[in-house]
Amino acid sequence: MHIDVNTKKLKKNAFRVSKHRGITASRVRVPGGACNADVLMKVAEIAKEYGNGQVHITTRQGFEIEGIALEDMGKVNEMLQPVIENLDINQEDPGTGYASSGTRNVSACIGNRVCPFGNYNTAAFAKRIEKAIFPNDLHFKVALTGCANDCIKARMHDFGIIGMTLPQYDPSRCVSCNACVKGCDSLSVNALKMENYKIVHNKEKCVGCGVCVTKCPTRAWTRSEQKYYRLTIMGRTGKRNPRLGEDFLVWADEDTIIKVILNTYKFVKQYINPNAPGGKEHIGYIIDRVGFHEFKKWALDGVDLLPETIVKENVYWSGIHYR
Repeated sequence: MHIDVNTKKLKKNAFRVSKHRGITASRVRVPGGACNADVLMKVAEIAKEYGNGQVHITTRQGFEIEGIALEDMGKVNEMLQPVIENLDINQEDPGTGYASSGTRNVSACIGNRVCPFGNYNTAAFAKRIEKAIFPNDLHFKVALTGCANDCIKARMHDFGIIGMTLPQYDPSRCVSCNACVKGCDSLSVNALKMENYKIVHNKEKCVGCGVCVTKCPTRAWTRSEQKYYRLTIMGRTGKRNPRLGEDFLVWADEDTIIKVILNTYKFVKQYINPNAPGGKEHIGYIIDRVGFHEFKKWALDGVDLLPETIVKENVYWSGIHYR
């Protein structure tokens, strides 16, 4: 049987081009990596009815339902509708699956819903970002992690969002046990010391990880009510020049980060090479070509920064260079 396949349309509809003739795999977005049992049951149902029974959990926390015949794509899209609605994913035409797969699923660690080290609800922020940026054909990768442990490997993405807290110290609750000092020394950056039986906090050295909060037995240390974030930019894997993302903003808020990401879409649309292979050019390569300060101008356009936000004057990336 001959099947005429438009591979661009296939991928835009979030199906994979498979190595097996006539067979594809459906990519299911799970923003922030958090879903309920109803989603899992529907994915299993599709895998049994239209796939080969195998489901791959992707590195970006979505599902790939394997072994789907190309002629069944429409039926699979119809069955995916409850999943898309359950996860509250933007959709242009209900019943037709995903409108775009260029911008990848926004991934996140488990955050403070479960982890005592998490400084914020990563899944909630991930879903807010997903709502703001999807659907889009441009190849963006965004990852969120609750603290500086960076369990999601946020610095390997175009935008890495690392949770921070500005630790609040109440000396009246402190019993000078030194637990916070020891914790910061062994698990973080040694930003605390004991003087005259009270803790001295080096705010310039502090990375906002919250280890002092988790170690304090008397709640002399608590997390700040304001949620803060470190935004790292232009990390990537790949063939030519893999590299880790570098800090761009420190002590930023959610609104600022979303605005910067949306502004970056505008920047890419302005400067992307129309002759790039497959119509794609990685953001980092565009910045390398155009210049960081031009990107910075676009990224911060119309952004109202918090007074405490630190903006890096220059960003320099290292990494392996294969050419």
